[in-house]
Amino acid sequence: LLIFSPVCDIEVPERLSSSYEQLKCYHLVERCVCVPAREGSEEEILLVHRSETSSEHLEVAKSTQTMNEEELKRVSGNYDAFFFHPNTYRCARLAVGATLQLVDAVMTGKVCNGMALVRPPGHHSQRNAANGFCLFNNVAIAAEYAKLKYGLQRILIVDWDVHHGQGTQYIFEEDPSVLYFSWHRYEHQEFWPSLKESDYDAVGLGKGKGFNINLPWNKVGMGNSDYLAAFFHVLLPMAFEFDPELVLVSSGYDSGIGDPEGQMNATPEIFAHLTHFLMQLANGRLCVILEGGYHLKSLSESVCMTVKTLLGDPVPQITGEMAPCLSAIESIQNVRAAHKPYWKWLMYEGNYSSLSSSKYPESKMTNNNESVKVERFLELHMKNILFPVPPIKTATTAESKGPAHLLPVPVHLVKEMDKTEIKALVSGFYADLVKEDKILHSLGSMLAVLDKILKKEVCNGIAESPTAAVSVAVALRHSVQFGFQRPVLYFLGQSKAFCNALYCSVLYLGIWVFTFVLNGFSLLLKDAEGNDFFSALLGFILPVAYSYQPNLTVIAIGPNRSLGISGISLLFALLRGLAESRIFAVIEDSEMNLMQSVAKALVGASAPDFGVYVPPTQEKVTKIKILRDQFQQEWKMLQCSGKLSI
Repeated sequence: LLIFSPVCDIEVPERLSSSYEQLKCYHLVERCVCVPAREGSEEEILLVHRSETSSEHLEVAKSTQTMNEEELKRVSGNYDAFFFHPNTYRCARLAVGATLQLVDAVMTGKVCNGMALVRPPGHHSQRNAANGFCLFNNVAIAAEYAKLKYGLQRILIVDWDVHHGQGTQYIFEEDPSVLYFSWHRYEHQEFWPSLKESDYDAVGLGKGKGFNINLPWNKVGMGNSDYLAAFFHVLLPMAFEFDPELVLVSSGYDSGIGDPEGQMNATPEIFAHLTHFLMQLANGRLCVILEGGYHLKSLSESVCMTVKTLLGDPVPQITGEMAPCLSAIESIQNVRAAHKPYWKWLMYEGNYSSLSSSKYPESKMTNNNESVKVERFLELHMKNILFPVPPIKTATTAESKGPAHLLPVPVHLVKEMDKTEIKALVSGFYADLVKEDKILHSLGSMLAVLDKILKKEVCNGIAESPTAAVSVAVALRHSVQFGFQRPVLYFLGQSKAFCNALYCSVLYLGIWVFTFVLNGFSLLLKDAEGNDFFSALLGFILPVAYSYQPNLTVIAIGPNRSLGISGISLLFALLRGLAESRIFAVIEDSEMNLMQSVAKALVGASAPDFGVYVPPTQEKVTKIKILRDQFQQEWKMLQCSGKLSI
């Protein structure tokens, strides 16, 4: 063991072993396809690590294998926060090779997605220099490899490590085929690597302008809501417009709670939500590659949350107050202002300029950032948020006009309720809503599926109904009676029939509902086609839904809907991140393509490709901005766009 600096104490082999042991503890390893690692070849490494005339970086790294301690110390002194060991070169080649094995497995369809647990990390490594524990840039090599081998033209790299991946930025800053997004602790250039080019106004160079996105965190203590706001108001709109063919994640968990480097407050389940969002891009082709993470308990739990989500498990309920801090809002709006000239989705967002970047007192870490206290907190926290995964993912009834054998995915059949049982139930509590025998009959199918969801025997379900309005009204009443006090309802189509059926505890997007008034939103959905719907979904629907934190999501598809099947699929896919993925779909339209698309979305298929991005109309952008301004005080996840109301 050769350590030349106390800085090195945190980059230890236990980072991998503790993560792997925790994966085994949750029985996740046995559910994964294990892809054997290999060493990356010199040719693969040189895809990135060479200048026009030299491969000196590779040659220096190779030479360290036979150096003595004094020689290693001297060579290490040429780099910033990098320390050679005789085995470093081989370990770094294994990290590159394992990353490329994952890319091959995903691109060839052997697996849908995956995670590479590797060290040393890579995102600080530059073309001709090791840096910050990183010898070779694993993710950058993976991007160049995927472009060369598979002919990819658009690759998204998401870097959620707490340090800026300046190496990745330098490598791709002139390359429009790679969209690089990094959030990082910055503190007005006072935090390592302390570079001016890590700030929000570094947008890329030449043809790469607009394809480098830096979101600097100017204070410590950022939490779950700050990270979600960054995705809603910056990354996801850009990612959907960019339409990547592959998503690579520089997955550093030093942005999680307890980490001595990051000093942030985000809890492990946030990484499940972030992973879930990214799975909706690139037809689900997602490769997560480990970067930093130095609090072993926080790291291992966060790795497990990521892998559980990649495997398709329901996403845990997010914790903490859903309100981003003022410093995060400033950073997010500055990024939007800097990138307005380059992105269609920002075209009509107004001519706001960058906000002055204020300095704030440092916020205290939860439990004073003491490692032992954080470990105890996480032990209790994970017990509170984790829940038994229902044995069945998606259910419907045999009475459905879309029989299970015609659906493209396995769907569990539920026996409908007996008519006598339905009549007894309805006559007591729902008699005011059910007047016809035809409606009564359809409720048997609907309630049979809903009861399975409420009893947590299935994750989600689909029911057909000749009158979706009445069925959903009954479903909402039934759910609240069952103990689900925070349902959220989305209705696509005409909505007048719902007015009498909603409780004050139900958030309904579209009409007046006692204390929840989102006036005019039904008009927005009614006319929202294609990319107009992107703006509505990412700029309003998701932020409000995450602010509300429902425990049941009901989506009703009624008559006269104008939203296409691809938009409906995306709505279902993104809303699976809420309410522990507990979704009940009621469909009045028996169109088979619609049923198939909803079933695919519910079992976890990624959202369909939307094709060439067309910007939303100015009219729709204006409507969304008005709604955001009107409701951001109540639903604070809206505060990262539009006017600030602090």
